[in-house]
Amino acid sequence: MGLSLQNIHKTLDGEVHLSNINLDIESGSKTVVLGRTLAGKTSLLRILAGLDRPTSGALILDGKEITGVPVRKRNIAMVYQQFINYPSFTIFNNIASPLKVARMPRDKIKKRVGEVAKVLHLTELLDKLPAQLSGGQQQRTAIARALVKDTNLLLLDEPLVNLDYKLREELQTELQEIFNHRDAMVVYTTTEPGEALKFGGRIVVMDQGQILQTGDTTQVYRNPSTMKVAEVFSDPPINTLGCRVDGKAAVLKSGLVVPLKGHLTALTPGDYILGVRSNNLFLEFQSSGDIQLKSTVMLAEINGSETFVHVDFSGDRLVVQEVGIRSARIGSEAMVYVNPESFFVFSSSGDLVLAPDTKGMGQSF
Repeated sequence: MGLSLQNIHKTLDGEVHLSNINLDIESGSKTVVLGRTLAGKTSLLRILAGLDRPTSGALILDGKEITGVPVRKRNIAMVYQQFINYPSFTIFNNIASPLKVARMPRDKIKKRVGEVAKVLHLTELLDKLPAQLSGGQQQRTAIARALVKDTNLLLLDEPLVNLDYKLREELQTELQEIFNHRDAMVVYTTTEPGEALKFGGRIVVMDQGQILQTGDTTQVYRNPSTMKVAEVFSDPPINTLGCRVDGKAAVLKSGLVVPLKGHLTALTPGDYILGVRSNNLFLEFQSSGDIQLKSTVMLAEINGSETFVHVDFSGDRLVVQEVGIRSARIGSEAMVYVNPESFFVFSSSGDLVLAPDTKGMGQSF
């Protein structure tokens, strides 16, 4: 049993927010919805919550249609990207508010609030008011208020996006433990592929109000059904190179000949698009199977402990993800190395033809 979305459409003022959404969410499951901004993630959650009604289609919960059931009559909890708390309530009372509405005994309320406050590092703040807390602490309060309830459906709309990096990492770990020990259906949205991979479970990849692919998170990452899925499920977006296969080699637009080895030997003559994630491009030689892409540096972008080097390779813009802080002068020549066995292969229309043998490559996320 669980929740089923059947042919859900949502339009507002003539604009399509969701189109032909069919999705089954099993009881006790964890589902991550991955998509860029305006992909339709929040629209989907609002319909799941009962805050909005679909223009057409039906929601079925445990065999019973609930499409028109208002939010107050659904056993749900939802956390928004922007924190929402009661300004005149202490942090304790903010967290306890749904339990008080449910008329839970005081001793049980105190115990439940204490447990969730400990997980979210709020124990020392329970007597304070929201205005006395930082934005991150207020968001943790909103998360705690949702987690303290026993709900059938727990919805989280990018709940960690406004937190600092260290706290986000801590809470990602803590939330995974919480989700694994709850019977509720958990639906968690994010724009970040890395966060989706950390949570694991089942993934729903969305773009422009449509579901592109669903399945086990790791399997979808390793076998994106289309180039669009690979773009959404890569950060930075997957690099692409057009090629033509003829005989035992693929010829790139630059004229560079790539020998067909490993999984590429299955290719038949024709036009294809090669895809490679940024963490499989390197500025230093890695192995004997590498090919060299003579490029020009366009930009070096330092992001924490990584550097993203943007290069031009014969008119194609590539992004190389390097560990550590790297300096690269704009306009300088750069040799980019890549092993052809890390290439995804897509048809000219964007459908997946071949995926790398990640076991053979020892490839990591």
